[in-house]
Amino acid sequence: MNYSVAPNTLKNRVILVTGAGDGIGRQAAISFAQHGATVVLLGRTVKKLEQTYDEIVALEAPEPTIISLDLQEATQQDYRELMQTIEHQLGRLDGVLHNAGLLGTLCPLEQIELATYDAVMQVNVRAQLMMTQALLPLLRQSDDARIVFTSSTVGHQGRALWGTYSISKFATEGMMQILADELRETNIRVNAINPGGTRTGMRAEAFPSEDPDTLKTPQDIMPLYLYLMAPEGRAVHGECIAAQSKD
Repeated sequence: MNYSVAPNTLKNRVILVTGAGDGIGRQAAISFAQHGATVVLLGRTVKKLEQTYDEIVALEAPEPTIISLDLQEATQQDYRELMQTIEHQLGRLDGVLHNAGLLGTLCPLEQIELATYDAVMQVNVRAQLMMTQALLPLLRQSDDARIVFTSSTVGHQGRALWGTYSISKFATEGMMQILADELRETNIRVNAINPGGTRTGMRAEAFPSEDPDTLKTPQDIMPLYLYLMAPEGRAVHGECIAAQSKD
């Protein structure tokens, strides 16, 4: 499918990107900004967020906003304050890319440690639920809003040794489908992206012997991210779309 969008398609939109300090989140933030969006850079490590900020400013794109938040520790009150900060500083919110996530440990199901399981579910599922709940009132005020989750091939086809991560992504796809059904008659479009094998730190952690040069870069898969955030993608709703033909 052709995911081309107009050069300034995101002009006057405010988009929140979680995990914006590196990998796919960093590139998505830059790409959104290049297409006119004011991006809210959210992550745990301020130094990484500042690097993304500097790259966006150097491109003479709209100046982004940095918000530091540890999804492992954040509470419902933290997310309410996040919404209030965005509303106070920027006056609106038109899109959310739920990109931040933890891999956990690849191991047989019977060897999964509950502390690791809880940490992954906290960041990959619970944090996304709480953040979405807090931000929905602001998104409802937009004429054309988007929520995009990040799934995986193991989020709709279980795979040996991927237990914790796979379970979290099955939950993510389920959350997306439920929310999409609930918001079907609203101004908010809800979808998920399966980025596939991409040259990121998480991929290197999962496949340490893999040659990263054989993988697509985050920039290579941006057309789909832009399309689902842009007016051009308004007809797409409730779908999990693969950014690559193969994982």
